[in-house]
Amino acid sequence: MAGIEHMARVKQRLQRCPWASSDDPVYLAYHDEEWGIPVHDERRLFELLILEGAQAGLSWSTILHKRQHYRKAFAGFDPGKVARFTARDRARLLKNPGIVRNRLKIEAAVTNARAFIRLQQEFGGFDNYIWRFVGGKPLRNRWLDMSQVPSHTVISDAMSKDLKKHDFKFVGSTICYAFMQATGMVNDHLTGCFRHRR
Repeated sequence: MAGIEHMARVKQRLQRCPWASSDDPVYLAYHDEEWGIPVHDERRLFELLILEGAQAGLSWSTILHKRQHYRKAFAGFDPGKVARFTARDRARLLKNPGIVRNRLKIEAAVTNARAFIRLQQEFGGFDNYIWRFVGGKPLRNRWLDMSQVPSHTVISDAMSKDLKKHDFKFVGSTICYAFMQATGMVNDHLTGCFRHRR
């Protein structure tokens, strides 16, 4: 028991990116254990793409707290199942208080599932398609302050344009850059953050 309490105290003292300076354990766990870590799993890539789109205009904390509801509502983020959602499924989702009940975002999730599958077939996996934007390996930035971290880049601009060409919705450049950060395509942990080197 003492060991667990000691680890909790150590974790509290760790230096983190300012956006993660919160007492919210869900937010801290996301920063410490997910954000910036390379993702190559197809289902996780689809999940983060849909969640980033759902977040548009809202706080990421709001989405993280709804994440389990999203997983249940969207068939564990199985793109094949989501692609087959009918009008009745979409109507059901609009009544689900556990997710963001926005008609356009729900429609986009189904549209994006279908586009996701097409890219999987064309490129032998969405992972192969999306990681080519960064040459297959994470971009490692060395920001000292949050004011240096961009909201979009030339790469996210190109990604957004290409995803839209493939019929994806809610994939503006800012959303694409947030997706790149979430999936570890880019490491934007500040240099003073304990996660930067890891």
